[in-house]
Amino acid sequence: MVRILVTDGMEKSGVEALKAKGFEVVEQFYEVEELKAQIKDFDVIVVRSATKVRQPIIDAALETGRLKLIIRGGVGVDNIDVEYAKSKGITVANTPNASSASVAELTIGHMFSLARYIHIANHTMRQGKWNKKNYEGIELAGKTLGLIGIGRIARQTAKKAYALGMKIIYTDIIGKQEDLADYTFVTMDELLAQADFISLHIPGSKDKKAVIGEAEFAKMKSGAYIINAARGGVVCEEALLAALDSGKVAGAALDVFEEEPTKNERIYTHEKISLTPHIGASTIEAQERIGEEIVQIIVNHFS
Repeated sequence: MVRILVTDGMEKSGVEALKAKGFEVVEQFYEVEELKAQIKDFDVIVVRSATKVRQPIIDAALETGRLKLIIRGGVGVDNIDVEYAKSKGITVANTPNASSASVAELTIGHMFSLARYIHIANHTMRQGKWNKKNYEGIELAGKTLGLIGIGRIARQTAKKAYALGMKIIYTDIIGKQEDLADYTFVTMDELLAQADFISLHIPGSKDKKAVIGEAEFAKMKSGAYIINAARGGVVCEEALLAALDSGKVAGAALDVFEEEPTKNERIYTHEKISLTPHIGASTIEAQERIGEEIVQIIVNHFS
């Protein structure tokens, strides 16, 4: 029987579908050393963000040669040593389509939160304060949204923002996209200089180098807003705090952090930052779609 280890949780309907098809499913999170021991007895491992499938884990699995498939329930695979796994004959897959709409909606939600001070007004009103005069916001309509990366989530974000009356500009290492005629391709420097709102939609780099740091903040339009629901570390948190404190950046929204859970008190107490605890894909609909994609990947692999 094919044994599947689900370490970071999976929609119940997906688990039940796998069991109905004759697979054995074990739902259990293991710390690294215990995972090294357990992984030897599984054909498939399904992870989200918490579990890192690095070379030592893969090497442990190779001792029995049983592991055939690693699945990341989500968009990125930067918590998996993909090339190493593939070099050892292990297939790596993810669910890139399932959560795109959910992350895009959260991105738009954060933009509204920043533009109308929802994040901080909600907090101060609970303290009994009526700071109406402090919260004169702006409208999204007519503003320029700059997208760094133009993959599935960015495209969903662009579509929703365009419907709100925003101008869309984007930059991407793959260059201009011919199917995006309503949006304008620009260089990174042009995007930083022109965008009122900047949203990142890129994976983290192996060297963990930030894409947006002190130099990039300096190039931004004064009073811009930045949203990161992509990966922790692509925005340097210390540089962000400096830009917020100086007024160069009017506000920021973070769903992902350099360390999760974040222990950076200056980040989670800053009144100019709208915060969520890495919930981009945390909708009922997205989790159901992720589960369905995982089931299909496993069934196709072992059919």
